[in-house]
Amino acid sequence: MARKHVTATADAQSAADPGSTASRRRTDLRLALPALLVWGGAVAGIWLPPMALALLCAALAAAAAAFISRAAGGGRPRKRAAVRGGQAPPRRTARQRSFVAAVGVSLMLAAAAAAHSAAGSGQRFDGPLAEAITAGRSVVAVVEVAGSPRAVTGPGGAAERWSVPVVTLEVSTGGVRIRTRAPLVVMGGRDWGSVVPGQTLRAAGTLRPAEPGRTEAGNLAASTAPARSTAGPVLQATARELRSRFVSAASFLEPDARGLLPGMVTGDTSALDEGLGNAMKAVGMTHLTAVSGANCSLVLGALLVLCRWFRLARAPAAAVALAGLALFVVLVGPDASVLRAALMGAIAVASLAGGRSGRGLSFLCLAVMGLLLSDPALGTSFGFLLSVLATLGIILLGRRIIDWIPVVVPRWLAASVAVPLSAQLLCGPVIVLLQPQFATYALLANVAASPLVAPVTLLGTAAVPLVALLPWAATALIAIAGVFGSGVAATARFAAQLPGSALPWPEGVPGLLSMMLLSVLTFAVVWAATRPRNLLRRIQEAHRLAEALIQLLETRIHRLRHVHSLKRGRGRGRGRGHGHGGPVCGGKYTGSNS
Repeated sequence: MARKHVTATADAQSAADPGSTASRRRTDLRLALPALLVWGGAVAGIWLPPMALALLCAALAAAAAAFISRAAGGGRPRKRAAVRGGQAPPRRTARQRSFVAAVGVSLMLAAAAAAHSAAGSGQRFDGPLAEAITAGRSVVAVVEVAGSPRAVTGPGGAAERWSVPVVTLEVSTGGVRIRTRAPLVVMGGRDWGSVVPGQTLRAAGTLRPAEPGRTEAGNLAASTAPARSTAGPVLQATARELRSRFVSAASFLEPDARGLLPGMVTGDTSALDEGLGNAMKAVGMTHLTAVSGANCSLVLGALLVLCRWFRLARAPAAAVALAGLALFVVLVGPDASVLRAALMGAIAVASLAGGRSGRGLSFLCLAVMGLLLSDPALGTSFGFLLSVLATLGIILLGRRIIDWIPVVVPRWLAASVAVPLSAQLLCGPVIVLLQPQFATYALLANVAASPLVAPVTLLGTAAVPLVALLPWAATALIAIAGVFGSGVAATARFAAQLPGSALPWPEGVPGLLSMMLLSVLTFAVVWAATRPRNLLRRIQEAHRLAEALIQLLETRIHRLRHVHSLKRGRGRGRGRGHGHGGPVCGGKYTGSNS
């Protein structure tokens, strides 16, 4: 009865506290292990040679079969009797069988990811194409564009070279024609900046080995402009044309907005000023210079709000939102962070259509597994890692921080502080590996700029199709979005000019560990500052615990002293009984007559 009373009291206190752990849905960790194993298999497939990778896949498949067979036979009665009492051992519970089966499925998915990486691994290590790359031969290649071109800026900030991910279809070198599909990266001139994903091109150049840890089989230094064999998909060509028109339509804005707005809306950073880019990098606002997962979330949320405003049913609203998100991804280009955000948004919309929500970590794990199984090369991408960590921080820490903030603070203001803070806490240790410096005002700058990001994204995205349909309406939306974009740029420049905006930080593992410690301390300070009553209660509990421990220690010491004094008293008594010169026994003389 006492235990039930204590449990009921604790439940009442948890229900009274809206920020308590019991009042929130318990975090679902069942898909975390499969996601980690799939990620590990994808990374192993990139780094290991083919023979070691084959052995790894075989070991993972064998272990998966063993776990699945054990889970399948776990509920059957065993023939052998137990040693004690002659009774059969108890069957495994449903939870135990589910865990064993989940481990088996996780290992099988990891084997699939590693096997998918084996194809690319074979292209990098074996075969005639690998020999041509190692020898640095001149080739004529027919390739298919696999991604959007990226500008490689020179010393003056202008895009002098372009980097284009491609997949080989045919490579001719030394009179030998090699037909294979292998990922390459083409480094070419300005003509390569106008290609679109899906096009088939012919170009001549020199093959070069890729850097260690890269996912592509090699690099192709193009010596000629791309000769187009096919025009490419209509959607990709249309998206390319809309991006170009949007940049031209935004040319009337002031310089900072003119360079920042196309990057935040369409991912085109070719017009971004080098000084503004450095300022945003110094204050931790680089994610705002191009399209990221936040933009996809804003677009998806706006589409869902519009569907609810038109009173669409759940299924049609989900279909409209997914179609709009797909068009936005086509417009921007299939970048790692955009794909991750788009897939996670699709899973979330599907779950809402089915009536289930609130399991953000499960959605994230599903997105990670889907992306890595389709493209294992993302396993070694720092952009993909930062995107996943930012989402994980928002899922695990963002809601808690929002609940800690007092109710008098508006929810939108609490979210504008909690979202960048929670993302920064998990991304900070990885960022210092890429850039060993500490952005002192990163949180303040992101909090100040967060209310400006939504108008830039939504108004700018709405203006993209109007550039071709209603140019005057597009110009009005671009002008309004440019005002907010100028605010983002002004925030970055102001924060970058403050003293100590970028402090040096240790490199390598020491920097990683120290930043992790700083993230933990920051989280603790935020908890203490937002929940002073809980902090005071914890201090009082710690004080009472310390008093109880001291009292227990004093009691133990007193008992030890008492026992020690008794032992000493007994020893002295025995010494007095045997110390009178002659042996005595019971007070009687027992010596000899002599």
